[in-house]
Amino acid sequence: MKRFGLNSIWLGLLVFGTVQSIVRAETNDLPHFQEVFRLLRANLDGAGEEDLNRAAVQGLLTHFYPRVVLVTNEPSGEATTAAKGISQQTVYEQSYGYWRVARVGNGLAGQLASAWKSLTETNQLKGLILDLRFAEGMDYAAAASAADLFLTKEQPLLTWGESSAHSTTKKDAITLPLAVLVNPQTSGAAEALAEVLRKTDAAVLIGMRTAGAAHVFKEFDLNNGRKLRIAAGSVRVGEDNALAAGIRPDIEVPVNADDERAYFADAYKVLANRTTPRSGQANASLLSGTNRPARRRINEAELVRMQREGQDLDDLVTPAGRLEEEVGAVVRDPALARALDLLKGIAIVERSRRP
Repeated sequence: MKRFGLNSIWLGLLVFGTVQSIVRAETNDLPHFQEVFRLLRANLDGAGEEDLNRAAVQGLLTHFYPRVVLVTNEPSGEATTAAKGISQQTVYEQSYGYWRVARVGNGLAGQLASAWKSLTETNQLKGLILDLRFAEGMDYAAAASAADLFLTKEQPLLTWGESSAHSTTKKDAITLPLAVLVNPQTSGAAEALAEVLRKTDAAVLIGMRTAGAAHVFKEFDLNNGRKLRIAAGSVRVGEDNALAAGIRPDIEVPVNADDERAYFADAYKVLANRTTPRSGQANASLLSGTNRPARRRINEAELVRMQREGQDLDDLVTPAGRLEEEVGAVVRDPALARALDLLKGIAIVERSRRP
């Protein structure tokens, strides 16, 4: 019965949330949860102790997510974390590097540094895309180390619990224009990495609001062998900017969740009853190293000339998709297409400013 006493507290909190949703705005008076629980236990037909316990736990986990998480069969260890860093690397249009991060954990900074070296050895890059969509992790030190690669001077980056991290002064920082992609599944240390890069003016965030799961967690062993992770502190960016409710990107690109997963698997995928966004129609975004058939492409000089002459690139699109045939496969992933457009725009402006 002692265990049931704890369950009664859980159920009471669940009932509190349920009753609160029913009570109208004209009153905020709610009954005490223990009173409601006793009545349910004594009178609710067909509800036993296990039923009440299950409902209470599920309600609490749902209501307080992502600040409370039930951990089940989660792989752990530095080796696993490091292996899940960069999951994909490529170059679009021989000019724009792309890194997809699956998990922000130990070793990510080293992976990014190695990837940067390999990309620049064979490509003249004009910009970078760091894809943190669906990325997770709880290693805030790793997030700070990864962000440090893109910063030239010393400044505060992150504070979590009793720990903190600063960037270092360096001359070999990665200073190319950087776009960071985020979505509602960007969580924890991945959120911290994205916000640090934005707050330090190292990147522009594109996509949708993040999960809001950047917290300092304490982990507790449960009697059934699982673990309960509870947010016990906040993560702060820079001097005093707490990450709590999720990060809103600089450029919002709303995408249906199922569609985004499809585009995430194949950026060129043509979905049924979908049309390519106008902002992405001029993206001649070919993945390097793919086996896509070669096609004649409109080069950047031609595009710039056409823009200066006032030609509308959309006029080149015919019902048969003439522009796509000329410039190559079109990136249909909305967030990725927007990032490529942004980086190409920056490249054109920077070139026009050269003496």
